[in-house]
Amino acid sequence: MKCVVCKQADTRPGTATVTMERGGLTVVYKGVPAQICPNCGEEYVDSAVADRLLKEADETARNGTQVEVRQFVAA
Repeated sequence: MKCVVCKQADTRPGTATVTMERGGLTVVYKGVPAQICPNCGEEYVDSAVADRLLKEADETARNGTQVEVRQFVAA
């Protein structure tokens, strides 16, 4: 897909680090599959992966965790 930020390049498959913050919770996911723009570095995570990350972050928040770093593991 064409990068919507710089509009200069097509994205390529890769992995990203996604940081999610809400209230007092910070969750960092490493190795998340994403489409990455080779020109500007913008990262795009598909909706299924984003839904999964949000669900896991909600579960982490309910457990009272404040900071967590996880490696993304494909389902």
